[in-house]
Amino acid sequence: MQSRNWNLQFPTFELASEVNIIGDMKLFRIGELAKTAGVSERTIDYYTKLGLIAPEERTEKNYRLYSNETLTRLERIVHMKQEKYSLDEIKQSLEKWSLVSTEEQVASKLTTLELHVQQLEREVNELKPLLGEMKPVQARKMMAGLLTKSAGTMEALKILLENTMM
Repeated sequence: MQSRNWNLQFPTFELASEVNIIGDMKLFRIGELAKTAGVSERTIDYYTKLGLIAPEERTEKNYRLYSNETLTRLERIVHMKQEKYSLDEIKQSLEKWSLVSTEEQVASKLTTLELHVQQLEREVNELKPLLGEMKPVQARKMMAGLLTKSAGTMEALKILLENTMM
């Protein structure tokens, strides 16, 4: 009797990746939010109890659902924690930030990006003399890697800005 080699592939489903959508807004369950933000579910629970973040709504089974805005807020909290801000300082900062209009937030972020670009330009200018001391092959290799990454970043920023102005 001849044996057959069946190569069957079945789709896998994870409850954590269940898509919850309200209108145009995708909502995250706690596990998805934790994984995306790189924090534990316990951290999400703790920040929710402290009032640093809040679920957008709850499902019929009482699962908490969080929005992209909550993800952005959570990323801001994680960044501030890394910079050694206390949770009280973070909460005060977030309260002030929520009073700022979206237009002011965008203007602030764009100003920050512009300052970063200026800083990078200064650093590149500082590198020019050092690159001049290197062998041409080494200098080209280093600049090629830098230019590729920089070009990709600049193109992504350009596309982002173009898409938001439509």
